[in-house]
Amino acid sequence: MRTKIFYIVLLAVFLTWGSSSSYGQVTTSNSSTPNEKLVKVTPSDSITKGKKYLESIVDYYGKSYVKFDQKKQIITMMDEAVLKYMDYELKAGIIVFDYKNDEVYAGRLKDTAGNYIQYPVFKQGATVVEPDSIRFNFKTKKAKVWNSRTKQQELNILAEISKKENDSVYFMKGARFTTSENVEDPEYYFLARKVKFVPNKKVVVGFTNMYIYNVPTPIAVPFAFFPITTKARSGIIIPAYGQSNSRGFFLQNGGYYFALSDHYDLALLGDYFTNGSYALRAETNYSKRYHFNGTFNLRFENQISGERGFPGYAKQNIYNIQWNHSKDAKSNPNSRFSASVNLGSSRYFQQSLNINNLGSQLNNTLSSSITYSKTFNTEPQINITASATHTQNNQTQQIDMTLPTLQGSVDRIFPFAPKSGVKKGIIQNINFQYNVNGRNQFRVQEEFFFRKEMFDTAQIGMQHSIPLQTNFKLFQFFSVTTSLNYNEVWVNKTIRKSFNTATNEVVTTQVSGIDAFRTYSINNSIGTTIYGNFKFKGEGRLKAIRHTIRPTLTHSYTPGFDQYFDNYVSNSAGTVLRYTRFESGIYGAPSNALSNALDISIVNVLEAKVRDRDSTKTELKKIFLLNNLTVGTRYNFAAPTFRLGTFNMTGGTSLFKEKMSVNFAAVFDPYQLDASKVRVEKFVWDNGGFLRMTSANVTINYTFNSSGEPPKENVQGLRNGGRGDNLFGANEEINRMEDKEEKEDSFAGFYKSIIPWDINLAYALTYSNDRGQNEITGNSLMIAANTTLTSKWTLGVSTGYDFKNNGIVATNLRINRDLDSWSMNFNWSPFGLNQFWGFFIGIKSGMLSDIKWDKNSQPDRTLR
Repeated sequence: MRTKIFYIVLLAVFLTWGSSSSYGQVTTSNSSTPNEKLVKVTPSDSITKGKKYLESIVDYYGKSYVKFDQKKQIITMMDEAVLKYMDYELKAGIIVFDYKNDEVYAGRLKDTAGNYIQYPVFKQGATVVEPDSIRFNFKTKKAKVWNSRTKQQELNILAEISKKENDSVYFMKGARFTTSENVEDPEYYFLARKVKFVPNKKVVVGFTNMYIYNVPTPIAVPFAFFPITTKARSGIIIPAYGQSNSRGFFLQNGGYYFALSDHYDLALLGDYFTNGSYALRAETNYSKRYHFNGTFNLRFENQISGERGFPGYAKQNIYNIQWNHSKDAKSNPNSRFSASVNLGSSRYFQQSLNINNLGSQLNNTLSSSITYSKTFNTEPQINITASATHTQNNQTQQIDMTLPTLQGSVDRIFPFAPKSGVKKGIIQNINFQYNVNGRNQFRVQEEFFFRKEMFDTAQIGMQHSIPLQTNFKLFQFFSVTTSLNYNEVWVNKTIRKSFNTATNEVVTTQVSGIDAFRTYSINNSIGTTIYGNFKFKGEGRLKAIRHTIRPTLTHSYTPGFDQYFDNYVSNSAGTVLRYTRFESGIYGAPSNALSNALDISIVNVLEAKVRDRDSTKTELKKIFLLNNLTVGTRYNFAAPTFRLGTFNMTGGTSLFKEKMSVNFAAVFDPYQLDASKVRVEKFVWDNGGFLRMTSANVTINYTFNSSGEPPKENVQGLRNGGRGDNLFGANEEINRMEDKEEKEDSFAGFYKSIIPWDINLAYALTYSNDRGQNEITGNSLMIAANTTLTSKWTLGVSTGYDFKNNGIVATNLRINRDLDSWSMNFNWSPFGLNQFWGFFIGIKSGMLSDIKWDKNSQPDRTLR
């Protein structure tokens, strides 16, 4: 057990006195005690003030024995020895503490088999050293260490001999640096002959070369500098190099990283190709805890293909801007700001030299949204939102942008409701609210984006709406809602049509100036919910089926607003047509046709209750058999022809423990087609049929794996315009090693009977028959599979087959090898527009991430 001793200097006359007893704790004090104040020392005093041996309490322990030599002032501890003094803590097999000279020695012990055990462990603050033996002076702070082992962040250091000059400088001889967890037998290390080591700051070494499994390699440097810090540091980013058939030799993703502060950083990267192509990128991350966080990326590429003056020469500039910002809702619940921006050249993801992802190439739409909203907790509550949005079609290169959109709303007001209690009846449920929406909208082709032509297309408008409604119960089972909707639209541009007799053309002239139109409509709806329960007896697992039906009838009445229409001559024959000057307005246009329509909708939900396979569970489990099977149509009493609308059906279900999702939709036309495939006003059932299917689609997604957990989403892949999964191949940027989370090893050894795997299947089928073509327009199957053959090998493949065109599409093969402290991967897309292969091997640790080898084939894409 632990022994304690107290050695206290009480009076100056006893300072030279030493005790012969042994204790477990030793202490002295630098401040005078009350008794010491009684002794006054003068220059003529014959008593000399003795030396104070210790500056703090010494706590020590030895399992086998503790020997205290008071004469020599030495404490010897044996077997699991512990010594604590000031901010130092030392554990070892044997410890000898000379507190007269402020020195300590610690070493190992041998077990009965002759093996060394109980290696010393020396701690000072956050610094930990694990040597074979150590000699340390507490006063001078100097130490000599044999075979010391220490860790600075991810870097393990093993040195033959170390000398400590003071708290901030160490000198080492024969030091090994590695990020391997196996310090005694690492798979690789850097051997430095001479080292100067400043904890938590830097390591400066002389001649150093790399060893792999104790075999020296020619990879060496005459001297090196390793920065060590707990904070981010600025530094050079080493580029990758390679060869492109169309652009020549290249350096890629080289640049400089700026660690600007704890809240934000900046990376400037660039590429250069010997044919003159280059790319520039700026990437930043920022965050403030409990307030906000975000990322901002700006990318520009100047691409050249071929040689100037020769056929096939092409040049283009492409760019992309990405910004994602999120605000912590707790920082200000009444104020919210968010941004999700992804805009740039329509061809960026198809032509970029830095993105190898078929999913990005297949993306046809870019969209952005920046939103700020504010809530005023008044009575009634008021909400205001300002936003800017952007939608871009990568095929047509058309851009729609609102800059900005202002929205405001006043919460519902119940003028006749009681101040407390439940609102009952038609009168008490009468309510109204006010909504306003102002918008500045642009529609332009990409080549004119943010140019004069874009601002010339600006359309400014404002929409006001006041819905007045009430609801009540009818015969206890029916819910009735009736509403009167008033709508007013202001616009800054209208049109005027006229016939030009000289050119025999209709001329549309744009008229600037504030104009407005006002409309109203009346809506009444009635609905109910019907339940049907079917119970089953017996010992089977199926115990009950519940069918829920929600039928709804909605009648809407909108009068014709003919006052907003004018006549114009459409041809030389004098044919007169009607038009409204509000055509192509951002909030639509009024209609001069009376609408008196009845909408019918029936929603079906089919559920089952089954007994759990686990016999210990007594509660029945609910599963969905059919989720929201909806059938609906419309009948317009005021329409001159084709009063009955199409029948629309949508639905979905989940199977196999919700791992497979099935969604389907179909449109049925009640009217026939004539011999020329033109729709005529004759019902299909007049010829013995029921309905004519004009279109249909089915999508099936099946995701399953050995763990049963859903796969993680690739967030950066989504930002790059692709998918969050590997359905169309690996979604990674070329020559960029992203930080990957370390996965827990599910293997007890090299082989295990249960091999982790995951499979993602996606099937899509589309059918068209609107003109009687009876054609399958799309029929494809995609599959992405990953498996971990051993704890070190991971394989992945993505491929698909187009049954419509009879061809394999989007094939990608991935191989990953975990090399403990290193990682290796191979990525290959063998055919298609995105043919590519890439090989990478490098150290996992971010501290030594520049020690890598990248080799890849640049996709030889055609500029267009």
